[in-house]
Amino acid sequence: MHPWIADRTAAFDASGIRKVFDLAAKLKDPINLSIGQPDFDVPDQIKEAAIDAIESGRNAYSPTQGIGPLREALKADIAKQYPHEDRDVFISSGTSGGLMLAMLSMINPGDEVIYLDPFFVMYPALLEMCGGVSVRVDSYPDFRLDPAKIEAAITPKTKMILVNSPANPTGVTASPAELKAVAEIAAKYNIALVSDEIYSRFFYDGEFDSPAKYNDKTIVIDGFSKSHAMTGWRVGYVHGPSEVINTMLKLQQYSFVCSPQPAQWGALRAMEVNLDGYIEDYSRKRDLICDGLSDLYEIAKPGGAFYVFPKAPSGSGTEFVERAIEKGLLIIPGKIFSKQDTHFRISFAASDETLNRGIEVLRELAK
Repeated sequence: MHPWIADRTAAFDASGIRKVFDLAAKLKDPINLSIGQPDFDVPDQIKEAAIDAIESGRNAYSPTQGIGPLREALKADIAKQYPHEDRDVFISSGTSGGLMLAMLSMINPGDEVIYLDPFFVMYPALLEMCGGVSVRVDSYPDFRLDPAKIEAAITPKTKMILVNSPANPTGVTASPAELKAVAEIAAKYNIALVSDEIYSRFFYDGEFDSPAKYNDKTIVIDGFSKSHAMTGWRVGYVHGPSEVINTMLKLQQYSFVCSPQPAQWGALRAMEVNLDGYIEDYSRKRDLICDGLSDLYEIAKPGGAFYVFPKAPSGSGTEFVERAIEKGLLIIPGKIFSKQDTHFRISFAASDETLNRGIEVLRELAK
């Protein structure tokens, strides 16, 4: 390693997902079921609001906590759902920025953080940057949030429980009973509870639920990237107890500074956009891919997000993905999200034509 490079960077590798993206750029007409972002474009009224902000000269830094109108609209919406005495909100530079600030604000070297395996790739990397310790709770084969397993993983060093529902990479959604139990466990042991809810609007069976409903100290991280196809705009938000939020804001001031101001005005307009048609379409895509593969693959049917996490029919997940790529199908090996190398991730955020082509290849590979 180059002598100038900090030791902390050696604790984790570059994202394996990025490597697949790099490979996709080299293939001619790939069947791309690897991308974790919506396949629809940003709705026109959101674009128009951002363009208007640019043309009106609203291009400078916003306040670190975000533009007033967006924060007030979010506060009103959040207060209806969670009428807590002490709950504040700020605008982060994407949910990734919110996650980083949450870790930096609360995790000391040696602190343990509990989360499910499989997990979003950023979790262990962020913890390594902070000197934290990952405590990964095995959720195979059904990927459920098991409160008993969570409680059994708690030690005197546990600082945080991190939940993600609907989950990346599995698409599995925690039940209200599971979330309530984990929320109560966090309160019982006085452990920080962080809920990554970036896929909250992609919920297909029943109603979305949050642990914040059952624990008023829950820190919630959400945003507009996935729901409104604004992944490149970097507008997230975090809400939780005011002292934690103020600490995160202090760190944002010396790091991200603020989310891009024109994008925040777009996000304000996004709050008025009806997403029902998009969500119904993704529910249909979910059924399309599950119905097309469930007779040949072991699949935990996702209740949200836009991912399926099947088990490779033979060999390791990595070996299976290599075979798929040879046939032009881009999917993500499960070991990127897990200690295990048995599964692979499919994104059904793609056109029906691409999904049907992918199903055809996957059926052929399972024979």
